[in-house]
Order: sequence, then C-alpha cells, then structure tokens
Amino acid sequence: MKLALHWKILIGLALGVGVGLALNAFGADIKSTAGEGTFAQNTLAFITNLNRVIGDLFKRSLQFIAAPIILMAMCLAIGSLGDLRQLGRLGAKTMFIFYSTAFIAVGMGLALVNLVRPGDPRFIGEEARAKLIESTTTAAGSASARVIDLSKSTNPWDLLRDVMPTNPFDALARGDMLQIVVMAILIGIALSLLPRATSDPVFKVLEGLNEAFILIVRGIMRLAPIGVFCLITPIVATLGVDALIALGAYCLTVLAGLGLILFVMYPAVVVIFARMPVRTFFRGISQAQLVAFSSSSSAATLPVTIQNVRDNLGVPPEITSFVCAMGAKMNMDGTALMQAVAAVFLSQFYAQELSLAQQLSLVLTAVVAAIGSPGIPSGGMVMLVIVLRSVGVPAEGIAMILAVDRVLDMCRTVINVTGDAAAAVAVAGWEGRLAKV
Repeated sequence: MKLALHWKILIGLALGVGVGLALNAFGADIKSTAGEGTFAQNTLAFITNLNRVIGDLFKRSLQFIAAPIILMAMCLAIGSLGDLRQLGRLGAKTMFIFYSTAFIAVGMGLALVNLVRPGDPRFIGEEARAKLIESTTTAAGSASARVIDLSKSTNPWDLLRDVMPTNPFDALARGDMLQIVVMAILIGIALSLLPRATSDPVFKVLEGLNEAFILIVRGIMRLAPIGVFCLITPIVATLGVDALIALGAYCLTVLAGLGLILFVMYPAVVVIFARMPVRTFFRGISQAQLVAFSSSSSAATLPVTIQNVRDNLGVPPEITSFVCAMGAKMNMDGTALMQAVAAVFLSQFYAQELSLAQQLSLVLTAVVAAIGSPGIPSGGMVMLVIVLRSVGVPAEGIAMILAVDRVLDMCRTVINVTGDAAAAVAVAGWEGRLAKV
C-alpha cells in the first residue's frame, strides 16, 4: 500500500483497538493458562498473550537502540559544536523552555481540578465511593508497596547528585537517559579539546556506528504498524470499563488538561520561538506520537522522536539529540499535570481540602517529581506517592488511580514526547538554525 508511514501506524492502531474490543467482549483472560477454562477461553488468552509478546519485542527493540544512539549522537553533536559557550547557551535555552512549560502545565492542571472538582459526591455517588474505597483497601498493599519501592527522593540535592553516573556501563545498562546525557557531554567535550589527529579516528568510528543505528531505526519503523497493533490489542482486551465510569470525571479532567497542553501550549511555543506552522509541526511528529501512545514509554519512543524531529522538522542533528535526550528524562509536562490533578482529586475524594499554600507547594513538588519519573509505562505513578505525602493525602489512593492510569498514561506519554519535539524546534528556532521543511 502506497500510504505514508503514519497512516499505516494509525490503521494498525485502529485495528488493534477493534480486535482488543472483540477479545474483551468474548471474555479474553490473559491470566488463564492451558488446562484451565474452555477451549475458546484458552484460545482467546493465547491470542492476547501472543500480541503482548510481539508488542513487547517491538518496544524492546526501540529501547535497545535508545541508549547507544543517544550516546553516539550527542558525542558527535558536542564534538561538532567546538565552542563550549555554544553548548552552555543551548543548555540554558533548553532548560528555560522545559521548566517554563512544566510550571504552566501544573498551573493549568490545578485550575482545572479546582474548577471541575471530580472528587466531589456529585460525580462519585456513595455506592461507587464505597466500592472504590473497598477496592482501594484490598489493592493498596501491593500497589503502594510497588510504587514506594520504586520511588526516588525528590530532594534537589539528591537529584543533582544522581546526575553523575558512578559506572558508565551501569548507566547504559539501566538506560538512565540523564546519566547517559552527562556521560556523552563529558566525552564530547573531551574529544573536542583533543588534537584533531587524535579525535578524528574516534569521530569516524562514532559516525559509522551512529549511521548503523539510524539504519536500524528505519528498519524497525517499517514494522511499526504491526508493533503498534500488537501493543494496543492486549491493553484494550484486558481493560475494564467499570473503573473508567466511576472515575470518569477524574479521567476527563486529566484529558482536558492534556488537551490544553497539546493544542494550546505547545503550538504557542513552536510559533513564538520558531515561527513554524502548527500543521507542519504536528504532521512531522505524527509517527512518534502514535508510537508513544501505543508503547506508553517516552524512552522507547526516543529513537523515533529523534528521527521525526531531525528529518521532518528540519532541526539540526546536534540540537535534536541534545534536547530530545534531555527531554526524555526531564521534560514531563503531562506527568507533572497528572500528579497535581491526582493529588487534588484524592484530597477531594477523602474530604481533605488543600489550602492555597499546599496547592502552591504542589506546583514545585509535581515538577520535581516528574523529573524523577522513569520513562516507562505508568512511570508517573512511581513518584505520585511522594507528591501525596507532601500534602498529607493518603497514599492508599494510588491503588484507585492505578485502575484507570493505563489509558491516561498512553495519553500523557504523547504529551511528553510532543513536548520534547516542541522544545527542540523552539531551541533551533531561537538559535536561528531551523531548516525549512
């Protein structure tokens, strides 16, 4: 079929939703094993699990190339800059855009949740409230323990210390993007300061490896429609609608906030800093958005984001690699908004009204916690416990939020990835280095 790749991915996404709904309607149970249930149930379970495995293979293939492509691309980018003052200028502009959009996103989320008040009895009746509290109590132990075990300190000094890797191979093995970026910056600076006779052979090796990984990305993207189909099918097949109905007001509040970020804030950033038409911007990153939606992982989507921003939006490779790699770890506007909305929603649900001072403290806490969130599915939930503790809201409520977080996580991952692309376009435009597309 002579269709653009993003249309093929969209078709795969739509077919995956359709097949997932059909499996859900016929009672597909991913937990059933051979010998349990009827033949039809086991067949449906086999189809669901097969799609899950293929989808995971697609996502793992993207994660496989994310760390090395960032390391090599950033080393080449910094080495080609030559001027360390230019590197400092790029870093300052990038951080300005990241934090400006993050604070605006959290502010919009707080305004929406206070306006809608999704935790009030008018949205959640007494019967639904009792069921949610009961389900929360039974699930809170395992859910909260899992979140707490994965949590990191949001102390700014601890975050600053963790930027420096103690073992470069460990940072690459764990896929810690921030530590990989720091390592790449140090190697790139060192190579740029060496005599050209010494550094040129290293740059040639890095260029060859970088081109090889770019070729791998293009090959993987040819399989993206199949990968997206297999990622979305098991999610829809096993998704219950009861929790979505009970927590519908909360879900709609989060989605409204994400919509404002996507269709108002980011277009404003792109137009103000780069004078790029909004349609051009969204058309250029459509592939990355669809992969982000299906994978729910900004880290796994990173190679696709880099390719889209560089090839479709005209951002120079060095700016693309630098901004998008930093953004995969530090630019989490969708996650920051969700954490602020979830904290206020749960305070309303438990009838613990937050004061203005507490909500203002949420702004900083949510932004810092979003930076600490891993770029994995439901990574924002990992740090939500710290946001809740900062304002005295029961952490047991996380179990209730987890019931609907899978769908919301898919949406906010699109926001996070779009934010990385918008920041890269803005920095390139600010620098006057944006090519016409």
